[in-house]
Amino acid sequence: MCGIAGLFNLDGRRADGAVITAMRDAIAHRGPDGAGLFLDQSFGVGHRRLAIIDLRDLAGQPMSSPDGRWTIAYNGEIYNFRELRADFEKRGWQFRTRSDTEVLLAGIATIGVRETALRLNGMAAFAAWDRQTRRLFLVRDRFGTKPLYVWRRPGVLAFASEIKAFYRHPDFSVKVNSSALREYFTFQNLFRDHTLFAGVEHVPAASILTVDQHGERIERYWDYDFSNTIDLDETESVAALRSLMGEAVERQLVSDVPVGAYLSGGIDSGSIVALAANRIPRLQTFTAGFELSKTEGIEASFDERRAAELMAYSFKTEHYEQVINSGDLNWSLSRVVWHLEDLRLGMSYPNFYIARLASKFVKVCLSGAGGDELFGGYPWRYYRVFRSLDKQHFLENYYQFWQRLTTGEERREMFGAAANDEDEMFDVFSGVFANTGNIGFDTPEEQISASLYFECRTFLTGLLTVGDRLSMANGLEERFPFLDNKLVDFAMRLPVRHKLSDLEHMLQIDEDALKKKLLAQEAFSGGKSCLRQAMSQIVPEEVMQRRKQGFSAPEASWYRGENAQFVRDMLEPGKLACTEFINPKFIVRTVNEHLSGKFNHRLLIWSLLCFEQWCRTFLGLQGTAA
Repeated sequence: MCGIAGLFNLDGRRADGAVITAMRDAIAHRGPDGAGLFLDQSFGVGHRRLAIIDLRDLAGQPMSSPDGRWTIAYNGEIYNFRELRADFEKRGWQFRTRSDTEVLLAGIATIGVRETALRLNGMAAFAAWDRQTRRLFLVRDRFGTKPLYVWRRPGVLAFASEIKAFYRHPDFSVKVNSSALREYFTFQNLFRDHTLFAGVEHVPAASILTVDQHGERIERYWDYDFSNTIDLDETESVAALRSLMGEAVERQLVSDVPVGAYLSGGIDSGSIVALAANRIPRLQTFTAGFELSKTEGIEASFDERRAAELMAYSFKTEHYEQVINSGDLNWSLSRVVWHLEDLRLGMSYPNFYIARLASKFVKVCLSGAGGDELFGGYPWRYYRVFRSLDKQHFLENYYQFWQRLTTGEERREMFGAAANDEDEMFDVFSGVFANTGNIGFDTPEEQISASLYFECRTFLTGLLTVGDRLSMANGLEERFPFLDNKLVDFAMRLPVRHKLSDLEHMLQIDEDALKKKLLAQEAFSGGKSCLRQAMSQIVPEEVMQRRKQGFSAPEASWYRGENAQFVRDMLEPGKLACTEFINPKFIVRTVNEHLSGKFNHRLLIWSLLCFEQWCRTFLGLQGTAA
């Protein structure tokens, strides 16, 4: 796990090593264990290392092939590197290190960039430089687990693991991408490849960006496909999943440094910890809980420490906890936004705290991300659209649901009457399904599979973005056993009826009985049915029966109570830095409606806080009272 940053001067000018070094060291938190630099006339790349496999200096980066043709700088971990190493040895490669980096280099040199990317089981974002053809390849793993951003100006292409590296280039300046801003305040996510920083994009997941002096070419080499299901009965599916889960966890335990695991009160992290604890005695596990004495409603149940403690006791782990209280938002917001840069999803500062806790004990931590998106963990979402009349009906219904923050009318108030973007945002939403002719929308099962596809391509991507930034902010590598290639391939082919135990019941509900249907959508939570059965013998029954709950602070209550003054101070009209972009009257109304209890605007207030802090941090705007 590392950070990379580099430049390719397409106009032939010599790459400035001092600039690249400054870019590299701007993301030193991603790699505190070492630094490297490679220069070749118009191209240069820097690397910061977090040493996980083969800790020797010999395994440092950038790393070049013996003949000098290929050089790579790489961020990630390849879990099947030993099998690949054996294959490349048969092809004649003589290895000098025990690292997965050299395996990646050997693959590129022997079978090519695309074929190597297809064979990687792991997480990777890397730059591969071909000195012979003067060609650069920028590549991301199939799930987009590791980030890779690009910024262009005439004659120059810069790339980096984090956007803040571009600040060290003398020609870089920050401007807000207004289209991305409206997209963020629609979906609390970005579905396109751009960012809030005008001119900065990310290389898409499962893609190869090829760059030379003649231009650029982008190729997507893999995509999710939930359409080709297998004909297995329930018993066969459960047995196959149990086996694949064990293999995935074992693969991702490969490391030359200590490995721990996050442990919430749910089935995803519980399953991973149960399997990992069988292989690592006294596995170290980490939970973050919340101080809930002044919370109300459903948020009073947000603390998962009791369920986590039960699992820690059952699996004999060495367990550590942190209690987050309302005041922790104030201290962490500026740090969280600085590291996030690319704003995504909801209240993420608890992720920062639990990564900070884990990093005091281990360098690698297993996470349960991906289980919900692959195995149907959000049935109340799918049941909203699983009886759509056709594709257009499906898209219109799901679009209404996924406008997590604002409607078109609210955005006109927020950004001004000229921001009539309803058609644009709907096109952004439906564009996720572009170039996917294998997706069907005719049957309930097809519509649910389309929902899973959408959430893997968008919501999961957002979770991975947040996870990478806030773990690497603390020099911690997160790993995701649910995103093992073989496990994902199986999950995509698993029939919907094996994921949602409530499906048959929902199909029997009278479509015209709207109230009954809506109540059923909220009541049924039979998601991840096959996973629950596969793990039922090793995860405590109490955990198996818990309703789905996300990892989120009780902000609705805290914003009205202990954090009310902090919210008012941050979003007070006279102090706002974001008024160039957002109507302050909209902000005032949103805050007042929430504090009065009229509406629950917790997601929108979080995003307003983040963007206000983003403006102060990255634009240097401090408002009139600064």
